[in-house]
Amino acid sequence: MNVTKPGIGSLIAGFALSFGVSAQNISIATGGTGGVYYPLGGGMAAVLSKHVPGMQATAEVTGGSVDNLKLIGSGKPYIGLAMTDASLDAYRGEDKFKGNKVPLRTLMILYPNRMHVVTIEGRGINKMADLKGKRVSTGSPGSATEVMAFRVIEAAGLDKDSDMKRERLGVAESVNAVKDAKIDAFFWVGGLPTAAVTDLANTPGTKLKLIDHADAVAAMNKKYGDLYVQDTIPKDTYKGMDADNKQATVMNILVAHENMDEKTAYNIVKTIFDKRDDVIAVHKEAVNFKLENQKAAASPIPFHPGALKYFAEKGAKVN
Repeated sequence: MNVTKPGIGSLIAGFALSFGVSAQNISIATGGTGGVYYPLGGGMAAVLSKHVPGMQATAEVTGGSVDNLKLIGSGKPYIGLAMTDASLDAYRGEDKFKGNKVPLRTLMILYPNRMHVVTIEGRGINKMADLKGKRVSTGSPGSATEVMAFRVIEAAGLDKDSDMKRERLGVAESVNAVKDAKIDAFFWVGGLPTAAVTDLANTPGTKLKLIDHADAVAAMNKKYGDLYVQDTIPKDTYKGMDADNKQATVMNILVAHENMDEKTAYNIVKTIFDKRDDVIAVHKEAVNFKLENQKAAASPIPFHPGALKYFAEKGAKVN
């Protein structure tokens, strides 16, 4: 990514358009170290660097989906993991992307991202309404956790500003803040299991509680489009759960700038699928990387032609 030297602006513009033809240094924008995006991105980077001739891929720690989408919008050689709701905002130039549309393309559908509303016994929180007056983290700035948390809170009939004392922490920081009694609950949207939540559940003297909120999905979809589904976190996911957690889920996708060349996009998608077992060894959510899941209905962002070429070769019907 040595494209920032003075006096080579025209080369930068040309590189942004070619996006991988003359250079194969790719950064994978992921998330915080306590979540799932980061290890998965690391697994993807490893297989791309090893199996795509000339490509060097690196997983980069970020604030999450919103930051990832902005990085892709910069025109630099990024691909990113992102939630479909934040991606749609970026594609349309809405909410956190107001006035700054990001010309995205979907490379592949990844796995379901499950909203966790996390607390522990002794904090007086048993349902969403109990968050009123509590100290709550709604996710780090630049994360899609924050985007979705606001929507869940709104659909539950609460005000994110007046009904709670709100912090903006990543999942690892949120867990530490709960342990230190600095907050009472936190929102986190991620894969299963999320390492930081596992850490909280396994803390001696602590009993994890996940708050049901699946009944918020209808109101969320009515306002924001059919992006969310009612789902379940099974009770055996984290230590201490007494029952399955009924919650809201959104899909994760791997996205790129529309100017990425077809060959690079094809090689990325093909290699991740060909070496899926290597990525599964890093995090088990990669078992959800399936050809049958690659459907236009699963992502509001159009598929990249390079991805469509690979899926067509495999006989996968995307539309």
